Amino acid sequence: TVEKLREKIGDKKVVLGLSGGVDSSVAAALLSRAVGKQLTCVFVDHGLLRKNEFEDVMESYKDMGLNVIGADASKEFINALAGVSEPEAKRKIIGRLFVETFDKYAHTIENAKWLAQGTIYPDVIESAGIPGIASKIKSHHNVGGLPEKMHLKIVEPLRMLFKDEVRRVGRSLGIKEELVGRHPFPGPSLAIRIIGDVTEEKLNVLREADDIFIKGLREYDCTG
Repeated sequence: TVEKLREKIGDKKVVLGLSGGVDSSVAAALLSRAVGKQLTCVFVDHGLLRKNEFEDVMESYKDMGLNVIGADASKEFINALAGVSEPEAKRKIIGRLFVETFDKYAHTIENAKWLAQGTIYPDVIESAGIPGIASKIKSHHNVGGLPEKMHLKIVEPLRMLFKDEVRRVGRSLGIKEELVGRHPFPGPSLAIRIIGDVTEEKLNVLREADDIFIKGLREYDCTG
């Protein structure tokens, strides 16, 4: 709840890595409601986003009153992914560079003591697994590793929630439907939807195809 977050964080500053997706956006809105301008968000453009996504989402965040730093690291990500075809290898490269980029910008925020993440329950299950229930499925850049590197305490307000519950929280906070109702999108973005290595040509083709697909879902009200 907002009250519990406010009590936990106190008067300290918080940094949060935004992905443009539902989970991190709802976490940001919830934390903003709790601690206001103590929160600074970093939205990393890794060059793997959907068509016009960086600009559109940044505009949405302004409407929400969030304090957001836009970090363009697209060249670094594309160069690091050159020639890499294996999906989990792509995830690890993207996760590592996300941490490095986020860390660089987070260090510009003086007296930050908390790291906020939009981790939800399926992320925890997929990344770590639960003995006797589920094996590790894939790695997530927002599960483990980062707090030790940055010497920050971690706060994950959505950690025990599923996606439909996160959407309900977002709607209760007044987040626009175009953001809270976005079609699910993987953390590694378009890179993980490309078979084989990642190139600018493949990314551009996939952006156009994805744009057509998402517009079709919206036209027929199938985005939930």
